[in-house]
Amino acid sequence: MPPRPKIVEADITEAFIKGSGPGGQKINKTSCAVQLKHIPTGIVVKCQATRSRTQNRKMARTQLAEKLEFMEKGAESRIAIKISAKAKKKANKRRKAKRKYGSVGGSGVKDHQAHGEDEAEEEEETSIGEEDIENDSRQNEAEPKDQA
Repeated sequence: MPPRPKIVEADITEAFIKGSGPGGQKINKTSCAVQLKHIPTGIVVKCQATRSRTQNRKMARTQLAEKLEFMEKGAESRIAIKISAKAKKKANKRRKAKRKYGSVGGSGVKDHQAHGEDEAEEEEETSIGEEDIENDSRQNEAEPKDQA
């Protein structure tokens, strides 16, 4: 894994802005969200992951550094290596499941479609039965009842 990228502080403008979204009144009232702009490239990063301004500053700087590194190095950057490792892990997991359980995972859609058709037929039958019951109850109401 390559070392973490460094950012020159002179190339960054930092602004603290009011947050938005979920988090309640406290997020909306305080200026804890951090917006960093890298002047040479024009990349803007906004972070409001926590209510702490210092934690948001730190996270925003790491995000900006990773974006800059990805622009410079492309597939050899730290993020690209992490993404490819994660994709490789996922593929291995899928292969292992396929070996263990067979090829059920790929054809699961067909299985659900067949099952869904059965459910639709059952719903039609029950809806017809409900209509018959409603019609019978209306007929019973229309007929006067003789009480002695």
